[in-house]
Amino acid sequence: MKKHLSYLFVVLGAACWGFMGLFNRLLASVGLAMGNRVFVRNFLSLVLLTPVFALLHRDAFHVKPRHLPIFAASGLISVLGLSFMYFNAQIECSLAVAGILLYLAPSIVVVLSAVLWKTPVTRRKLAALLLALLGCALVSGLAGGELTASWRGLAFGLASAFCYATYTIFAHYGLAHYDSYTMIYWTFVFAGLGSFAFLSPAELAPILAPRGALYALGLVVIATVLPYLLYTKGLEGVESGKASIIANVEPVVAALLGVTVFHETLSVWVLLGIACVLSGVVLLAKDNRKGEPEHGKAQ
Repeated sequence: MKKHLSYLFVVLGAACWGFMGLFNRLLASVGLAMGNRVFVRNFLSLVLLTPVFALLHRDAFHVKPRHLPIFAASGLISVLGLSFMYFNAQIECSLAVAGILLYLAPSIVVVLSAVLWKTPVTRRKLAALLLALLGCALVSGLAGGELTASWRGLAFGLASAFCYATYTIFAHYGLAHYDSYTMIYWTFVFAGLGSFAFLSPAELAPILAPRGALYALGLVVIATVLPYLLYTKGLEGVESGKASIIANVEPVVAALLGVTVFHETLSVWVLLGIACVLSGVVLLAKDNRKGEPEHGKAQ
């Protein structure tokens, strides 16, 4: 595959992830409860991924039973947990704030890697951590003396970043045995089945109406399945460090959708916070290119 197509796939995949907040809020607007939104995203994505992988990547179905706990952890914590926390953050905060709080995840990975694998914390990583903390303070409004999001929203945003970060940890073990498609599929097997815990069948009526069904289809296809397939395909020709920088398109798309569709405002503090957090992600990506392995992405 030509290199420019690989870059295009990564950009398109990251941009599609940025639509998650849009469809989450639209589903909320038609009356679909939070738990059912979590169910729709994870279970219907599994339903759609199964025939796609049956046609294109049948090897993804074959795993050894002893490795199932890895996929269970990534599915239940990294994807299902992320869905619940991030969806709540997107309701409690502006899409820009929720999106940038999620991108504290790379800094959390640095801390977890240092604890679990004694990975050195370089000066570049330390600078990225400080930028992330500063960005979080600016985005939250703490530095400006006025909160731009509720404490509840900030808590959900930070929890979503932690869930997001754990995928890299679990993928460290899963990708030692399988390719990225297998990791993605079995992660969604557990996320999809686990999402039944959030299901309220009697309250699924909103997605049976044309508008609700369209929003649900958008969440599953545009904001979940399509970006996974595009991003993973793009990684065949783009090194992971560069891909993680390109993925910064995601919170930018989310912020733009918040402004254009929901008429949210971007204060100077939020813009400065976004710049700090994204600068930290760029620093970490450059540090990874110097030799530290970086693993897949899951939302």
